[in-house]
Amino acid sequence: MTKRVLIAGFQHETNTFSGLPTGLDAYRSRDLYLNDEVATKLRGTQTEIAGFLDACETYGWTPIHPIYANATPSGKVTEEAFEYVAREIAGCLERDGPFDAILLALHGAMVCEHVDDGEGELLGRIRQLAGPDVPIAVTLDLHANVTDRMAERADVMIAYRTYPHIDQYEVATEVAALIDRTLRGEIKPKTVIARGAMIDGADHGRTTSPGPMTEVLSSAAKLQAQPGVLAATVAAGFPWADIRETGPAALIVGNDESSRYQDMAEALIGEVWEKRDRTTVETVSVEEAMAVVTASDSGGKPIVLADFGDNPGGGGYGDSPGLLRGMIDAGLEDALYATIYDPVSVQTCIDNGLGAQVVLALGGKIDPQYGKPIPVTGTVVAGTDGKFKLEGPMMAGLGVSMGPTVVLQVGGIKIVIASTRFQVYDLMVFRHARIEPAEASVVAVKSAHHFRAAFGPLASEIICVDAGGLTSRNYKHLNYEKVRRPVFPLDQE
Repeated sequence: MTKRVLIAGFQHETNTFSGLPTGLDAYRSRDLYLNDEVATKLRGTQTEIAGFLDACETYGWTPIHPIYANATPSGKVTEEAFEYVAREIAGCLERDGPFDAILLALHGAMVCEHVDDGEGELLGRIRQLAGPDVPIAVTLDLHANVTDRMAERADVMIAYRTYPHIDQYEVATEVAALIDRTLRGEIKPKTVIARGAMIDGADHGRTTSPGPMTEVLSSAAKLQAQPGVLAATVAAGFPWADIRETGPAALIVGNDESSRYQDMAEALIGEVWEKRDRTTVETVSVEEAMAVVTASDSGGKPIVLADFGDNPGGGGYGDSPGLLRGMIDAGLEDALYATIYDPVSVQTCIDNGLGAQVVLALGGKIDPQYGKPIPVTGTVVAGTDGKFKLEGPMMAGLGVSMGPTVVLQVGGIKIVIASTRFQVYDLMVFRHARIEPAEASVVAVKSAHHFRAAFGPLASEIICVDAGGLTSRNYKHLNYEKVRRPVFPLDQE
């Protein structure tokens, strides 16, 4: 008899220090798909849901997919938004069940207004409705804060192994393969986790350079080759979330109840702890970055500047103008900057039209402690609807929308101004507006690390610039109240 599988996704990386709540509109502005829309929008992309859908074809399963919801990282998910998505999944379980298995694409760092452990709460409700015997499998972001409740309520739980995250489809395929073996009666998976006294570690998960994360993943791969070990991964954690269980975790999916799997998880997290001080990513000030850029001969390839401290992909507001101000003051030529979040300025440019010269107070509108608006005079050189498909490597084929978007020429800099907060990790952010980043001398992006997958191959040099923002590594300046203590680096050096 054909197996019936429920597929759903509910994702958010919550920066609890952000003042921007994440409501339903935040999901609608990025990804909120129901029923048939899920397959229509996501099939053929390099995403987890696409991996699940393809697995259904491989194994002859019948998929039912009530909802996929994903919002740009920001503040706590509202109770309304959480309950809306949770009800859609619960309703499907009650209306269309029973199911033979459940496949979920989660993030692992969702914090809600009414509950700190968003994924644990969701999995608890699903487990209660599905019963104890239906296998539940979960993909997690590499930056998940994996809680005990999450591990207790899912049979299979595997995190991405790449940062930038270019293996989402592959991890979903791996998860589905374990569920196939489970349904065939070959295995009985169980997930165990271990975490240390740290909210950050493993080089914040970087895998584009040899370092602590690549080393611990090598150790995990050796464990996964041992008999009975079905999967071994490490989540680097998301430190900008003030909940008890924030921080790196090691996950082992074993094929029995043996205590040796817990020992393996403890060994992996012990390795992360021993290497907690090592980092391969260094940041510089705006002034230092401009000194390098103005003195450099890039040899025809652009210097890429990462606006590290104001990364919308980590909950940054995306409107901190510090780096942009430095670029303007330095008089850079043939330079690009994307994106700055400022819907008011976008509308002003649209109202004035292409070719118009406009005077703006750009950026700095959400929280002045991260930079006040900067006065600029420029020419509107392009306008778009902000819609395009990602080229990849991250999430290739996925359609996105930045909302109404304009390009403003200020001196020698083309500035992409967007109506939504958007981390820049794809070349199409520029190319959809007919700008070729490979031909620029300097390309600045609002991103901490994901940009490396697409922009790294173009770059003569990469410089991470911390001009201040919610994603600066300023943990000791943040007001943690719920995280377990003592914990590195808040209490321990």
